[in-house]
Amino acid sequence: MFRRRLRLSALAGAGLLVAASAATSAAPARSAPNDEPAVQVTIDEFGPVAPKPGQQVVIKGRVTNTSSVTFNAPQALACIDRTKLSSTSALDSIPTEQNLPMDNRDSCRNLTNDSQTFQPFEQPLAPKQTVDFSLTVPWKEWGITDHTGVYVVGVTFRGDPPDSGRVMAGRARILMPVVGKEPLKRQVNTALVVPLRHRPTQLGGRNFANDDLATALGANGSLGRLLALGRERKVTWLVDPAMLDEIRQMTKGYVILGQNGQTTTGSGQAIATAWLKEFDASRARGDQVVLLPYADPDVAGLLDAGAPLKDLVRQARTKTERSGGEQSPTFTNGLWLEGGAAASRYLGTASGGFPGATPDDLNLVSSSSWSRRTRPVLTSTPVYDIRTPESPDHVVRTVIADSSLTYGGPDPDTADSPLQVRQRFAAVTALIAASGQGTASVVAVPPRGWDPDGTATAALAGSLTLRWIKPADVSTIVAATPKPQLADAPVAPVKNGVLSESQLENIKRLDSATTTMQNLLVDPNQLPEVMFQALLRSTSAGWNGYRDEARAFTAIELGSASQQLGKVHLYNASVDRGLRKEIKVNLAGSNGTFPLTIVNDTDWSVRVGIVVTSVNRTDLRIKTPQTVVLPPKGKWTPRINASAEQNGLIRARAEVVNAAGDPVGKPQEILIQASQYGSVGWILVGAACALLFGTSFVRIYRRVRIERRNPAAVSTTEAATTTDDAEPAEESPAHDRPQASDVPPKTPGASLKEGVGSKDG
Repeated sequence: MFRRRLRLSALAGAGLLVAASAATSAAPARSAPNDEPAVQVTIDEFGPVAPKPGQQVVIKGRVTNTSSVTFNAPQALACIDRTKLSSTSALDSIPTEQNLPMDNRDSCRNLTNDSQTFQPFEQPLAPKQTVDFSLTVPWKEWGITDHTGVYVVGVTFRGDPPDSGRVMAGRARILMPVVGKEPLKRQVNTALVVPLRHRPTQLGGRNFANDDLATALGANGSLGRLLALGRERKVTWLVDPAMLDEIRQMTKGYVILGQNGQTTTGSGQAIATAWLKEFDASRARGDQVVLLPYADPDVAGLLDAGAPLKDLVRQARTKTERSGGEQSPTFTNGLWLEGGAAASRYLGTASGGFPGATPDDLNLVSSSSWSRRTRPVLTSTPVYDIRTPESPDHVVRTVIADSSLTYGGPDPDTADSPLQVRQRFAAVTALIAASGQGTASVVAVPPRGWDPDGTATAALAGSLTLRWIKPADVSTIVAATPKPQLADAPVAPVKNGVLSESQLENIKRLDSATTTMQNLLVDPNQLPEVMFQALLRSTSAGWNGYRDEARAFTAIELGSASQQLGKVHLYNASVDRGLRKEIKVNLAGSNGTFPLTIVNDTDWSVRVGIVVTSVNRTDLRIKTPQTVVLPPKGKWTPRINASAEQNGLIRARAEVVNAAGDPVGKPQEILIQASQYGSVGWILVGAACALLFGTSFVRIYRRVRIERRNPAAVSTTEAATTTDDAEPAEESPAHDRPQASDVPPKTPGASLKEGVGSKDG
């Protein structure tokens, strides 16, 4: 630390001498350790925004002691770095000095020649205590030229911690654009793009997950504040059409779905109605509206995930194109990428290849996607043709938003402050207006997640009144550059999505259920719109930072889709009564059939088939029936042809499938009892048949021979055979039988007498 004795003006009185002495008299300070005592200095007001030479500057703010020690003799002092910054690249190169101890940061030199440039505090600054300061800096105290440029100015805090010398314990800096006496060379056509987006809250129909969107739409909510900017400023709206659909439903009435299915009436119906009316009035005033892909999907994450999720980007763009045409033909179909998501593989793929794509579609990319060394020059126009080998034309007309307009700073910890953003915007545009020739145009877009309450964007809108600014919309700026220059796309890492792997897996499940349902319908266009909207909402980049809400949303929608699919199912009386029982069938013989019934309890005609597969055997063969169309509330009972090579119990699974062969709903277990002859059984049956037919053949052959030799004997034999048919006697060979001429004739009576009691009787 260096010593400095204040130079006192001859007009200063004794009181000033005391104050100045208190500001400067101190023992040499030792190097500040890593755990140096520190305070937080915040600049809350700075004016004018861009002072002219001769104007005094007022800086107001506060100091909060964030350390555990008390600072004696505390004071706040205005400071300046007198290095004039004359280009936008110089603004980007301002050293942050973050790696230096606070007491060693000397780029902003204290002003002490005038009592208004420093303020001693009456009491020591205790821990957690906050004090306000107000400094007025006469122009001459800055010690700078009267030419246009930008300077880094600020406020430092000095005090005496216990057991230490006097130190600088805190500092806050801000950009001060100075508009010199020479006139600015040109005006800057400036388009302020205001994103109107919110994470999804609509579950389907009148059911909403929460009332957060209603809060955001209120006058003090982020969306309410942003929309109010269009009343007095020319802006370009960047809108998620899924959010507009939610707001339109809110105007009709909605409920909040709680736990256990309980619902409460939503509180935002009147708020949504007023917001939508104001939005329509802004459109009527001529504010351009750019519609994002439906639900503002995580383009990089979906494309990196590959099929089938990458196709959802095309579906989201198609949905916006169609809904935009229905809502208003004046809407512009747009794409908004930043960071690694602006790489060629994303920009080229997402910018086209969907139904309804036109050359008038707006592709908006943040310049922060490029490194400072490789980003295109944006001091004249933001419109470029970006080389994208992945696109059909190998180039994509792109509007590059200048991220330096919204960066804030120069200190990283205060970069998001609305005041810092306002001053950065004024500084960048003033330098553009002071240099170059011809038309100058810029586009400003707040980055995602940068301005949660809308106050910083409101500060940007207020800067549109600067005299070198000419408000415009994006379409006007694009039209002013009919032949853009070529530029390379930014380089990006391998993965650039914002959704987690688990979120993407949940989206895959929901996509599979939705696709299965669509393929089930005879007319795929009859898929309920709420199911398709829910799928796209699950892909929203707005879920970034709301992982638990995203998980709950996807789970509810997946349950809803599964419920619809479950209405097309196999009929099982036991299962329908709530019992977990299988369908039992018996398969007798090598082939057999059994019936299965499919029921369609939906309100649509569906095309279904049935597939039966074995779980524990490989010898089951099923002939799959053709798919059929079932009307609403209809049934179908096909007979399933099955065969098995072996006896035993076969565990099988029956599934209803759609026309694409995808399983529908839960499978049904089937127990098949196969009862048929094995190989040994078939041998025995064959032998028995051979014996039967062989014996018959022999008997027939013998009778034919006897008939040929002695027809009379045959007749006698036949008569005997007929008489004794109930219990035939054993036959003798034909040649041992007595001939009819050798037997003496007998009367019937004699014959009867001889038979009784005889050996032969």
